Amino acid sequence: MLTVSVPDDDLLARLSALADRVEFVRWDLRDALPAELAARVQLVVIGHYWTTPDRYTRLRDLPALRYVQLPSAGFEHALAHVPAGVTVCNGRGVHSTGTAELAVALTLASQRGLVDAVHAMDEGRWSHPELGSLADRRVLIVGAGSVADAVRARLAPFEVEIVQVARTARAGVHAVAELDALLPMADVVVLTVPLDRTTHHLLDARRLALLPAGALVVNVARGKVVDTDALLAELSSGRLRAALDVTDPEPLPADHPLWRAPNLLITAHQGGNSDATYPRVAALVARQLEHLLVGEEPENVVART
Repeated sequence: MLTVSVPDDDLLARLSALADRVEFVRWDLRDALPAELAARVQLVVIGHYWTTPDRYTRLRDLPALRYVQLPSAGFEHALAHVPAGVTVCNGRGVHSTGTAELAVALTLASQRGLVDAVHAMDEGRWSHPELGSLADRRVLIVGAGSVADAVRARLAPFEVEIVQVARTARAGVHAVAELDALLPMADVVVLTVPLDRTTHHLLDARRLALLPAGALVVNVARGKVVDTDALLAELSSGRLRAALDVTDPEPLPADHPLWRAPNLLITAHQGGNSDATYPRVAALVARQLEHLLVGEEPENVVART
């Protein structure tokens, strides 16, 4: 029988239909498992967002461990802590809808001045500015994974021109090598790429300077995809605007200058943090278990350590 650890009672309940074929262990990695259980666990499902790097060290105490299932699309934070010989799967697709919803919400809020409207409401001040639309703008989506696809689908009805960039070119998608030529024509840039050595500071000072004045940078990827200092300089000068769901550093300290930067809207990594996440994680885990029970490879394999 396959022995699987799950981080919470909610997920355990959602997987109950498999209980006759899978031994489930309730484990959130906070404390060590009893030795007799640790010896049997073959797959560990990591908890939603709160599993800190120090807890991953407990995976080393599982001699039968073969798979780690992450709830997140990002996986760079986990790889260094997973023991050798283990297959790591990410949560590709789980957060796509929620993250795309927030990307569009951040874009609309920034374009239509909703932050200033809230401040005006607090002050009882009738503010009636003429603002930029989203319609008829050129939106550059950097990334071509499931989040990028979901963002593209949701932006299309807004009558925008969408230009998409991926690592390599294909029909309707530009290569990242063309990014320098595309940035000067972008009104909005939406970042959805994973973080790796090729995307670290993908938008650095040089590339931010290529954007036209007034352009909006929306980051729902990872904070380090953008050079924070370079972005701060552009925001402070008033040349660019930004809406960030992710920051570098993260969590953002209370005294960090980003909090007080003009032309900026920040949400605290809320992209996938919604009540839609839990049933979607459960559905993914259920599919993974069905694959493994019949000897198939799991979905969303991102690394074999």
